[in-house]
Amino acid sequence: MRVLAALSGGVDSAVAAARAVDAGHDVVGVHMALSRTREQFRTGSRGCCSIEDAGDARRAADVLGIPYYVWDLSERFEETVVADFVAEYEAGRTPNPCVRCNEHIKFATLLDKAVALGFDAVCTGHYARIETRADGTRELHRAHDPAKDQSYVLAVMGPERLARSMFPLGDVASKEQTRAEAAARGLSVSAKPDSYDICFVADGDTQGFLRARLGSQPGEIVDASGAVLGQHDGAYAFTVGQRKGLSIGRPAPDGRPRYVLSVEPVQNRVVVGSAEDLAVHSVVADRAVWFAGPEAQFACAVQVRAHGAAVPAHATVRDGVVEVVLDSPGDLRGVAPGQSAVLYDGTRVLGQATVTAAQRAAIGAAR
Repeated sequence: MRVLAALSGGVDSAVAAARAVDAGHDVVGVHMALSRTREQFRTGSRGCCSIEDAGDARRAADVLGIPYYVWDLSERFEETVVADFVAEYEAGRTPNPCVRCNEHIKFATLLDKAVALGFDAVCTGHYARIETRADGTRELHRAHDPAKDQSYVLAVMGPERLARSMFPLGDVASKEQTRAEAAARGLSVSAKPDSYDICFVADGDTQGFLRARLGSQPGEIVDASGAVLGQHDGAYAFTVGQRKGLSIGRPAPDGRPRYVLSVEPVQNRVVVGSAEDLAVHSVVADRAVWFAGPEAQFACAVQVRAHGAAVPAHATVRDGVVEVVLDSPGDLRGVAPGQSAVLYDGTRVLGQATVTAAQRAAIGAAR
């Protein structure tokens, strides 16, 4: 097969490309230039689109003996991933930019361009497995290494794009094995630190990034009764479950910490309360992507954070809306609109939807 290997400049994508070469595929490497300020160097490896990363990707391609190109997708990245990130926070929701990047860039723009150029598949360094059933249906499964599993952020891709994807690292036992393999192959990225945080927020200051885009929008911080506890400079800077940075100035009457319960963009208010108030009974989600036609009702496990636990639940699908009721209310806490809810059957991904509301177990209704 002709395979386009997405080379981020990290160890995972380099080893994935090497395995594709070993499998006998005709492999071409491509680095996606996503940043509009690529002349800025990063300290360490916070993201995956710096000028150092492009150089590391080129060196990996040289070692593997494959052609290498850089595709400038920065305009598309800004229009979709970054714009969505800002708009979601402004609307009081909590987006996951990695999910949106996989949806709009890696398995939309990149894959579509690859197919148009005659490639059969795109290969990435994601930790996930693809299993093929007897009837030819391809399923997305968790990686063998649960600590590195990335099926959560891949669930948005859907079956059509899964059919043209390769994840050679799905069977790797640990990240240490990947690094050892890279070193044995002579890849200089074998000891490169993992990327983390949001790639387009170079200094890790998400609030500062949003403030620069959205400006100062002063408002009130209130408790569940509506009593004013303090002021904020922009409700967009808060997310459900947040504890630090509330600047309330005094403890709750019981002396326990307060957490953000909801963000109300219309009123420009942030509502805070106790940890118990964050316990969730059920979530409602839309914009569902299914890997197989869902039943009207089915048992599953639901995961709402990339590194969170999947908890037992029952889902109901009606008119494109998914309601997920937890088997044990309170197994999830602090679920925010905008988060991705991924449904599993064991290790298999059933589907993904975007949370629109959460019903809290403690008080029986979402604000």
